[in-house]
Amino acid sequence: QQMYGCELSSDGHKGGYMQFSYDGRDFIAFDKETLTWTAADPQAQVTKRKWEADLAQNKYRKAYLEEIC
Repeated sequence: QQMYGCELSSDGHKGGYMQFSYDGRDFIAFDKETLTWTAADPQAQVTKRKWEADLAQNKYRKAYLEEIC
């Protein structure tokens, strides 16, 4: 299950979040400030390494959450 959201604060600051769950539990979440992933589950370590290796995709995710969304 994927969940993401976008925020626009009263001062015009744009933000957002992206996270994934599996079987009803948190799995992995994106930190757009550091372009890294936080593995909430030990099984998410493989996904974390794979997704963090793709810097271009993580930059796109950040831009999407802060601009496009």
